[in-house]
Amino acid sequence: MAKKILLTSFTTWLPHQITNSSDDLLAKIAQLNYTFAALNFLRQLPVNIQLASDIAIEKARVLEPNLIVCCGMAERRQHLSIESNATCDGKILQTNIDLEKLVKENYRVKISHDAGKFVCEGFYYSILEWINGHQLPVNCIFVHVPILTEQNFNLVLDDFEFILQRLGNY
Repeated sequence: MAKKILLTSFTTWLPHQITNSSDDLLAKIAQLNYTFAALNFLRQLPVNIQLASDIAIEKARVLEPNLIVCCGMAERRQHLSIESNATCDGKILQTNIDLEKLVKENYRVKISHDAGKFVCEGFYYSILEWINGHQLPVNCIFVHVPILTEQNFNLVLDDFEFILQRLGNY
């Protein structure tokens, strides 16, 4: 049976942002057909830690996914990066996925240990805290997506599909 994966993205938060690259990437992924997993989307979450977390947790309660892939835009990064952890009030929560194994064979995808100290990190922390607090059999990662351009779009898409494929078989 195919794994159930919940994918999340955010809306924009600054005036110069026309779209959010994480949401643009998920919009493209939603158009494609995958057999290794059942993909479910929760797109354009508000850029508000509490509100976005509440919406995502409620969706996850109903859906009961095997995996949650949270996505956010990182304007200063050049490649996809997967966050190893999230911090809140000095407490660190780590993903339960072996990221080294996940990105093995893909030199472009980076592992990051700094989720950004913004909504992305707070959101990731909230989801990890919910999973850990309820001892749920759910894996979770946070993927930061660079600004998408004509030059990098296909590479980023390929890298994200690589990650999804690996997670589907995890």
